[in-house]
Amino acid sequence: MVELDMTQLGLEVGGSGALGLFIGFAAKKIAKVIAVIVGAELVLFKYLESRGIISVDWNRLTAGLTKAGETGTRQAQSWVETFISTAGVGAGFVGGFAVGFKKA
Repeated sequence: MVELDMTQLGLEVGGSGALGLFIGFAAKKIAKVIAVIVGAELVLFKYLESRGIISVDWNRLTAGLTKAGETGTRQAQSWVETFISTAGVGAGFVGGFAVGFKKA
């Protein structure tokens, strides 16, 4: 039978939960900044295009975004497998990440 040390388990889950909370909070803040930068860039492109300064191939631009989404989906699956393999630490981290991401 496997011996389970509740103190060690509590430290692992609590520590990973605190780390997840911090990373989730930071991830949401960073995502907001990136969204503002990308939005401002698209507005700038549209403005410059309306003035005749540049010509933007919008179909090609959106095709690149689609490819990035597909790549992100594949990478997310490997992250899920990693979290499943480390269930105790992963559960605390994911819970903390979710709370931090929601509260940011």
